[in-house]
Amino acid sequence: MPKSTENSASRISRRTVLRGAGVTMALPWLQSLSAFADTASPAAFPKRFAVMFMGCGINEDHWSAEGSGDQMKLSKTLSVLEPLKHKINVIDGLFNKAATGQGIHPAQTGSLLSGAHITKGAIIHSGISVDQMIANKVGDDTLTSSLVLACDIPMTGYHETNFSLAYSSHISWQTPDSPVPVEVYPSLAFDSVFENRGSLRNMSILDRVRESAEALTRKVSSSDKSKLDEYLTSVRDVEKRVEGMRKTKDQAEDAAKQQNKPTFSMARPANGLPDDLREHTRLMCDIIALAFQTDRTRVASLILVRDLSAMIYPFLDVRDGHHGASHNNLSDGYERIARFHLSQLAYLATKLDAMPEGNGTVLDNSCLMFLSNMWAGRKHDNFRLPLVLAGGMGGTLETGRTLSYLDQGEGNRKMCSLYLSIMDRMGIKLDRFGDADTRLERL
Repeated sequence: MPKSTENSASRISRRTVLRGAGVTMALPWLQSLSAFADTASPAAFPKRFAVMFMGCGINEDHWSAEGSGDQMKLSKTLSVLEPLKHKINVIDGLFNKAATGQGIHPAQTGSLLSGAHITKGAIIHSGISVDQMIANKVGDDTLTSSLVLACDIPMTGYHETNFSLAYSSHISWQTPDSPVPVEVYPSLAFDSVFENRGSLRNMSILDRVRESAEALTRKVSSSDKSKLDEYLTSVRDVEKRVEGMRKTKDQAEDAAKQQNKPTFSMARPANGLPDDLREHTRLMCDIIALAFQTDRTRVASLILVRDLSAMIYPFLDVRDGHHGASHNNLSDGYERIARFHLSQLAYLATKLDAMPEGNGTVLDNSCLMFLSNMWAGRKHDNFRLPLVLAGGMGGTLETGRTLSYLDQGEGNRKMCSLYLSIMDRMGIKLDRFGDADTRLERL
């Protein structure tokens, strides 16, 4: 485009949106519409943080990494990250001291992201989780402070250790006394991102913003027009998949009313959740990706499978439910389960890495954290936790490394030290978080 037009366009805010019929559809980064068009600095772009959780540990025989950069060697389970190994950190040896020695499962999960001491009995109490600490800081800059999603319905009642099963069902806590409710239905998660309300849910988002999109197409460069078309196509693809799930959810609610019981008490797929977990997890990842790309939110958490889950995996040729299978975590079947869930991190990271943002990508400006509440399910061992980070957080986090803290002593391998380090990079400076008052060395 002519230089004068380009200079004028570059002054338009990155928050340029498409509007129409009750929807505001934020745009991804486009060079010709961005105030950051003339800078290559990653610091010019917002940083994002997401947590992906798999309950009950991994198969430790196939979870390892060594080396760095192109020479990094990944184990069987971690092999799904091979194309991304220059943009990940595999971290070994960290643990949450407050979650040890109090019993199994809920006690190992309830303070995973806070390092707080949880309480037994009817009154639940943990601590504000790291994702919500970040959301409280950066949430005012976005339309949604955070997305809190799950592919598993929460449990109620109490565990045999007298801890509430709420601890096993949630990882995000907005206050010490209140976990953030998880959204398990993709249609409702999608609606929260794109402001679908009432009868508008029956209208295509792209139809509602068509005039605005056509007007914008005439203003942007040819390269940005291609990016815009690609973005709108991806939104429509997700929208079509959501539409099918919305109908299934509505049918499930009608069936539940006829049986005079709550929908959540029904088993999948009678409760309206996707029968195929693969579609469920991918769609939740797609929604997070769109939300990050369009700066709808900068914080997300996704419980892929909760602690004590009975999730089944017929597509992995595993007969036992998730929790039962974890008691034989050295089996080939449980390795396939762990690899499947880690592949969701690979999927989301790959999507974000395909989204240009300045001279980098959305992944380059993000940190995705995959972890579990224990190491070995057969022993309920959580004195070390499986952990992978993906993304460079705007150039503030070196990637392509394997970092081991196993021999560093308990005081130097705290999960909360990692959280302090992550919050530093998100602009949140705390003297202490959970049981840590120092940052994680070498990060």
